[in-house]
Amino acid sequence: MSHLKRQKVPKNWPIERKGTKFVVRPSSNLDRGIPLLIVLRDILKLAKTRNEVKRAINTRRVLVNKKPVIEDKISLTLFDTLSNLASKKNYRINLKDNGKITVDEIEEKEANKKISRIINKTVLKKGKIQVNLDDGRNYLVDNKFKFNINDSALIDFNENKITKIIPLKENSKILVYKGKHAGKIGYIKKIIFEKKLIELETTGESKEKINVLISYGVAIE
Repeated sequence: MSHLKRQKVPKNWPIERKGTKFVVRPSSNLDRGIPLLIVLRDILKLAKTRNEVKRAINTRRVLVNKKPVIEDKISLTLFDTLSNLASKKNYRINLKDNGKITVDEIEEKEANKKISRIINKTVLKKGKIQVNLDDGRNYLVDNKFKFNINDSALIDFNENKITKIIPLKENSKILVYKGKHAGKIGYIKKIIFEKKLIELETTGESKEKINVLISYGVAIE
């Protein structure tokens, strides 16, 4: 099906629950992403109709992670970048502290970068390692490149490579992107590997200590 009933859309989509009966279904990552159409038309208000969005796409004026997109149903997920060449503005997909998706304007130079969590690695011939990322991307790195599963990789789209590893360790700053604490940001106080848990102290005025699964957090600095 190409559409969802509005009442069935994920709770983290920042759209009204009242309105048209159906909304567009993302082409992938329904539980984690949001369709480009909804971002451009309903959140950023850069278009009034779906046809306007499609015209912008067809004229290659819309980039996601610095590449032209081909359809308006493409799913934008955490930390993806969106560039509108017509307005010369750039945005990043993020989460509010209530778990809702937000689209934040960023500087052009920031649109060339993205953080993604490392979920696996594959050892290849000739000392190369394939790094598998949470957003589906894979990169080859030299075996001297040190990292662990659940660390974060900083991707440079201009160079098309991983330029930095952000380790998941005590005192690392992380964003919780999944579960009941989604959207919370804090610092790791302890990692309990046998239980696959992180003890986290959140930032902001109301500091609180929470426990989240290791796989629910992404290191951001």
